Amino acid sequence: MTLAISIKDLHKKYDNDVHALKGINLDIQQGDFFALLGANGAGKSTTINIICSLSNKTSGSISIFGYDIDRDREMAKEQIGLVPQEFNFNIFEPVREIIVNQGGYYGIPRKVCIERANELLHTLDLWDKRHEQARDLSGGMKRRLMIARSMIHQPKLLILDEPTAGVDINIRRSMWGYLQKINAAGTTIILTTHYLEEAESLCRNIAIINKGNIVENTSMKELLNRLDTETFLLDTREPVTQLPETDDFSVKQRDDTTLEVTINKSRSLNVMFEYFTQHNIRITSMRNRSNRLEQLFVELLENDNDTDSAATTGITKGEQS
Repeated sequence: MTLAISIKDLHKKYDNDVHALKGINLDIQQGDFFALLGANGAGKSTTINIICSLSNKTSGSISIFGYDIDRDREMAKEQIGLVPQEFNFNIFEPVREIIVNQGGYYGIPRKVCIERANELLHTLDLWDKRHEQARDLSGGMKRRLMIARSMIHQPKLLILDEPTAGVDINIRRSMWGYLQKINAAGTTIILTTHYLEEAESLCRNIAIINKGNIVENTSMKELLNRLDTETFLLDTREPVTQLPETDDFSVKQRDDTTLEVTINKSRSLNVMFEYFTQHNIRITSMRNRSNRLEQLFVELLENDNDTDSAATTGITKGEQS
């Protein structure tokens, strides 16, 4: 299968001796919906900026659909649509003109740009705002405008850096639908986000970066399967005034009629339901809590930090205990 991105031994050092990237290796297949996650300062933005030729690497190599970013920089850049975290368009310019003018940077005829812009405006529910100045858009509309602008030259790779930051849940989900649609049509997508349920819902594969190193690179399904516990939200028919104690699982009260239950995967859910039946707590619905990835993410970074600490002191975890 064709690689959308191939990163080999990528290093980035700054003049202040900060080693932001420490030999990253990463391959992303064409057509993938890929999550690149990490804490602030971990190296995500540095990696993206180098991929998009916004920052120079210290050493290593990157190719975009076979185009090396050093030897074939312009061709490599044409493959990419970038949605940065910060708004970076002229707020006094009309919405459609922002998109059309972006197409002009890629040498696309204006007539073609207008046709594509109109389609994007309809798809992203911005058509009624096409003649308004960008400054008059809501935050969610500005996010969608950024996506529309990045797609005007029909890139094969779309990179989204915190695309739904500050966007309410309804707009976020509508944007998810659009991203899933273009991914299904063949666009490779790389997503960075702090909304971990977003990565879990959208992405098939994931890499986690910490302190300039890739600490995890696997499928989302395989990563989530490592969780020893599952957490459920249960809705009750009547308000719960008191929770009896149990050693079989953990139960917390979210509100009068919502309970949060964490149970080991080795235990049958029947144990949980029998417990509530015995105490006259009637359950009307049950759903998975959506932050399973958040739990794993924290554990992975903690384990990586523990490893770094042990390496620094020259002792292992076993010796520490």
